Amino acid sequence: MKQTALITGASSGIGRECAIVFAKNGFDLILVARSVDKLSALKEELEQKHGIAVTVIPMDLSEPDVACELLRQLKKLELNANVLVNSAGFGDFAGFLDSDWSKQKNMVDLNITALMQMSYVFGNEMRKCGYGRILNLSSVAAFSAGPYMSVYYASKAFVLSFSQALAEELKDTGVTVTALCPGPTSTGFDSAADMGGSKMFDTFKSATPKQVAECGYQAVMSGKHVKYHGLPTKLMNIGSRIVPRKTTTKFAAKINGVPQKGAAKDV
Repeated sequence: MKQTALITGASSGIGRECAIVFAKNGFDLILVARSVDKLSALKEELEQKHGIAVTVIPMDLSEPDVACELLRQLKKLELNANVLVNSAGFGDFAGFLDSDWSKQKNMVDLNITALMQMSYVFGNEMRKCGYGRILNLSSVAAFSAGPYMSVYYASKAFVLSFSQALAEELKDTGVTVTALCPGPTSTGFDSAADMGGSKMFDTFKSATPKQVAECGYQAVMSGKHVKYHGLPTKLMNIGSRIVPRKTTTKFAAKINGVPQKGAAKDV
């Protein structure tokens, strides 16, 4: 039976590579991101190369109740997603009180609220059918507080905890939930987050988005609850269990580095 994967953040990075790996494995795709040009180019490439059907839906997932609107659109198109990949998200590198408030709020809207609502809306559809797979992109950041990236680290801790809880709630329903926790990955995240002063990508060897996506595909299709990718993630997972949180927080602060102070914008 033909399966369909719904992938958010599909225009670049890990989300784009997830689209490629699902296409290689014969899945039809529903691709969601803000950039219609990038999605359309990817659609053409994957349809020609793999003989699958790709539906492009440009949307800003940080807007309220977008998941509900997305489901309405898919029902009109008579499309059903068997697999959901929540890959959309972003980070920021700044002291919290020196940061742009609207950027921090948008990060919560996308990294947490949108992921929650996508999981809720499409998880309910999957449970009705008695089958489904949800892959939520967490991070090595989930295992520690993260000075100078406080909201991003907290959002990824939320994704890990939420995914594990939801996986347990959905056992025996035919629906599985997987949290994928990669370490530093060469997606352009550091540039997008303005991490010029950070030591993170110099300290650890970065994985490629392709490596992370292939790991995520194997994990979600096998129904794993949590999958760690990369040595930094495995070490931080172990360290978070045996080392005081004060120590892991100081380590994260050292690795993250200290950004230049900027004037905070009015709320």
